[in-house]
Amino acid sequence: MKIAFVGKGGSGKTTLSSLFIRHLAAAGAPVVAIDADINQHLGAALGLDEAEAAGIPAMGEHLPLIKDHLRGTNPRIASAATMIKTTPPGEGSRLLRVREDNPVYDACARSVELDAGTVRLMVTGPFTEADLGVACYHSKTGAVELCLNHLVDGRDEYVVVDMTAGSDSFASGMFTRFDITFLVAEPTRKGVSVYRQYKEYARGFGINLKVVGNKVQGPDDLDYLREQVGDDLLTTVGHSDWVRAMEKGRPPRFELLEDANRRALHTLGTAADAAYDSRDWDRYTRQMVHFHLKNARSWGNERTGADLAAQVDPGFVLGEAAVAPA
Repeated sequence: MKIAFVGKGGSGKTTLSSLFIRHLAAAGAPVVAIDADINQHLGAALGLDEAEAAGIPAMGEHLPLIKDHLRGTNPRIASAATMIKTTPPGEGSRLLRVREDNPVYDACARSVELDAGTVRLMVTGPFTEADLGVACYHSKTGAVELCLNHLVDGRDEYVVVDMTAGSDSFASGMFTRFDITFLVAEPTRKGVSVYRQYKEYARGFGINLKVVGNKVQGPDDLDYLREQVGDDLLTTVGHSDWVRAMEKGRPPRFELLEDANRRALHTLGTAADAAYDSRDWDRYTRQMVHFHLKNARSWGNERTGADLAAQVDPGFVLGEAAVAPA
């Protein structure tokens, strides 16, 4: 399952995504974790120190390698240079699998040892001083979108993406790349406003959106969230001494996480697993093509000097039965 965590800055989405990643790893599930936020904190939330987190190679810095690998022998793609972030796979493209080893993981992923399991961590890379005035942060997430477009995951396999804050996720078609999206919302007007904006933007795209209430301190907070988000409220998370210790760099063993918060993570896992049964690879592929054609018309054709609409393979549907070239 492909799972996104979104929410306004400071809502706790990185903390909750890291707890969910730990929960999955503790159950023995294979997990690829991706930090796609402009503020790169997922590595630290998974227990890496500052030097270790900074040492993870940025996906954007390996974009030529990623493109060259994913292109494979696809005859519709003249060169890796003509691939953009929305380029869809077709016959001959190489696909990524959660459990495999491949050049993309070799270059960009690092294994993170947790106290109950191991996960692969990939990062877009932070917005640097060199980017100021010359680059858009969303160009850095292009490597993530391209990989998601070529990634095939099965039941009991998980790709968890800590997305950029607020509604910035809609700057590309990446918001449609997930089986389920967990929106982390505090019981405040600002927290709920992000939910409303996300819900409105996602309307018409079949987004499976569930709200996770965070920093819920009592019945009044719970009633407020229920009143504001209705049936989209999936579960809530309250105060955690475990999280406070983790934020100080001294996390206890994960098995010591509070029972109420452990149950909340189990609820997230159940919802994610249920999303597998309603997955629609045809729609997934159609949406991928929709945003690719949109990007091709608006800037891609001009930038690459190629007709990027020709990259679309009309007979190809991404799915678990899709075969990548040897």
